[in-house]
Amino acid sequence: MRVLAGHSQLRPASGSVNCRTRQNVAPFKIAAQRRAWATKPCPDSAVSRHGPSTIVRAVAEAVDQKSETGGLAVYDVDPQLRDFSDHLDYRWNQFQSVKGNIENAVGSLEDFSKGYEYLGFTRKDGKTIYREWAPGAKAAALIGDFNGWEPYWMNKDEWGVWSIELPDKEDGTPQIPHNSRVKIRLQSWGDWWCDRVPAWIKYATIPEGEMGAKYNGVYWDPPRGEKHLWRNRRPKRPQSLRIYEAHVGMSGEDEKVSTYAEFRDNVLPRIAKQGYTAIQLMAIQEHAYYASFGYHVTNPFAVSSRSGTPEELKSLVDAAHGLGLVVLLDVVHSHISSNADDGLAGFDLGQGQEANYFRSGEAGYHKLWDSRCLNYGHWEVQRYLLSNLRYWLEEFQFDGFRFDGVTSMLYQHHGINTAFSGHYHEYFGPQADVDACVYLMMANEVIHETHPDAITIAEDVSGMPTLCRPVQEGGLGFDYRLNMAIPDTWIRLLKEVRDEDWGMMDLVNALCNRRYTEKTVAYAESHDQALVGDKTIAMWLFDAEMYTNMSTLNEATAVTERGMSLHKMIRMVTMALGGEGWLNFMGNEFGHPEWLDFPREGNEWSHKHCRRQWSLVDTDHMRYCQLNAWDKAMMELDDKYKFLSSPTQWVTHIDQEQQVLVAERGPLIFVFNWHPHQDYEGLKVAAPEPGKYVVAMDSDGFCFGGHGRIHWDAEHFTTPAEEGKFNERDQYFQVLAPSRTVVAYVKAPENNQSHHQQHQQQQQQYTTSSSSTGNEQWGTRPEH
Repeated sequence: MRVLAGHSQLRPASGSVNCRTRQNVAPFKIAAQRRAWATKPCPDSAVSRHGPSTIVRAVAEAVDQKSETGGLAVYDVDPQLRDFSDHLDYRWNQFQSVKGNIENAVGSLEDFSKGYEYLGFTRKDGKTIYREWAPGAKAAALIGDFNGWEPYWMNKDEWGVWSIELPDKEDGTPQIPHNSRVKIRLQSWGDWWCDRVPAWIKYATIPEGEMGAKYNGVYWDPPRGEKHLWRNRRPKRPQSLRIYEAHVGMSGEDEKVSTYAEFRDNVLPRIAKQGYTAIQLMAIQEHAYYASFGYHVTNPFAVSSRSGTPEELKSLVDAAHGLGLVVLLDVVHSHISSNADDGLAGFDLGQGQEANYFRSGEAGYHKLWDSRCLNYGHWEVQRYLLSNLRYWLEEFQFDGFRFDGVTSMLYQHHGINTAFSGHYHEYFGPQADVDACVYLMMANEVIHETHPDAITIAEDVSGMPTLCRPVQEGGLGFDYRLNMAIPDTWIRLLKEVRDEDWGMMDLVNALCNRRYTEKTVAYAESHDQALVGDKTIAMWLFDAEMYTNMSTLNEATAVTERGMSLHKMIRMVTMALGGEGWLNFMGNEFGHPEWLDFPREGNEWSHKHCRRQWSLVDTDHMRYCQLNAWDKAMMELDDKYKFLSSPTQWVTHIDQEQQVLVAERGPLIFVFNWHPHQDYEGLKVAAPEPGKYVVAMDSDGFCFGGHGRIHWDAEHFTTPAEEGKFNERDQYFQVLAPSRTVVAYVKAPENNQSHHQQHQQQQQQYTTSSSSTGNEQWGTRPEH
């Protein structure tokens, strides 16, 4: 959720780059700008295609062995953190204290995070039991269809938990039927009454066709024959994390809210065929306001009813697992919708934060999001949130989470009007929200203990050190963080800078400026850039020609040529240099036209821009099909060479005048020529090893909308470097670098006779089948 204001998007200036660079004329390493401990150059042998980075290996050894000075292991990973040991030690001690209190009282974090087995609606010994923590209530009653909405009064214990037990009927059926509406009626200490949706409700609905109707909780306990039976095992954590970010409701072509079943049947096969290894599902937690993109959650435990039932969502996840895809939930624990009628905010009856899900006063209100801030230091809030994570992991078999709005959690100021320059004092001190940090440490511990292969990703714009270091080291425990500076860089370049003025060094800095010991998910754009009021990269590039010149039956104009070339290059350089994971938002892989706009009063409740026009990519003569083929080729390139997960990353050549970048990632050497019209014949490319190099992929292929200027049957033999070194390598080879292209080279195996034949087969595959989905009846152009 990108609505934070005033961020500079800069990353930590100290010890943050895990790539080496060389610039033409005045060579230097980015590392030289950093502290020596973090940037000691790797010997050539350490960055060969077979070996891990010396820096990363040294850090691993430091953590294993620890230093003689003692203290948290993060100090061995990043010695600069010792200057802030008072804060970090305090944070660690608070974590140990909170966790210890929980273990003393409950037994373990595991048991503590099973709150959904006790609170909310449960079944035991022929009874339906309902419990609700509502210490701010003077009286409470359960109401619903089952009792004609007449109150069944509840009892309160010393901890503020209200409860009622309902024995089964004489015929053995529960008093509350499956799929019937329920609410809790509360009396405040001010003697006013209100009806609320239960906090732990698993499903909530609104009356169909009633504009502005309020949500009702739904008691969900289907009979055995209606429960989903799991068929597929969870896939193992993928070596390369390639995420397809998707919104089920807008995933269909029809102007309506799509369903879980439709996504399962129609979209999942596309994602798997495209080569992604993970899906990130947005807007799953129930949210009364559809246009919030799912980020104003009202009922954290409830499945969004717009797209179907809990069993249908389980079927979706199960099918994804059957296709080998891990499924991540876009979870929102950074705030709660202020909608009291429909959601958790309704349990704030004016009581203080010592008996509340939310903090008191200004601390409990997020002024930028118009939402409520959770009381992370409270026992019951911790139980609620940790149980929420475990519930999605165990009941729905999700494989991990993308935590939304983490920056807002990390700091008392929520990141509002705060520019992070990278200095460590910005992260550690009174501005840090230690209660929230302790909660996140416990959350990551629960997640990884529940499912060891689980993946957690933090949406953080600040670049806080230790965010993605293990909890046992003193870190917050995330596996990855999103590199949110990259899409901002692309939009700025496309919007404000002429192509010939793009700064190569600035681009490399934006892509490489990250903490080398903390993994990053790179992306060129996400759902944020697609929202109304902004533009996707494709819209910036093609503009009006999205509607008039995206057919290959028409001759390409200068605008389309530029758009096709840069769209491919932008995505490839971001994937190659931007991080250790990759993310793409649904439809951006083929340059989906126009913007996203949810149905609202301002657009007469239209779904016209709240859908995906798959027909565009399913039509072979459309350029969208060629962009889609390129995206698939990128996934296959990573499958074959595993460059995305490789710790080896070295930018060997940066030439501003020529607008050329050369970079090594894993076993591949990428040559980017960003120049608008200049080709380079015989461009020297530094090679890590002597031998013969061949083309592994090129963006100029005919099947990708290019001109076919790269010869795949060419063999590029290395030449010893004059004066001993060329861009710090002992040898180089020479290539053709056409304008606005990227070509990936790899050292040829000893038997390379079939290389050209394999290329021809790939070209044929992309030309004839990359867009085939069995849905050829769809149309061929964006509608207006």
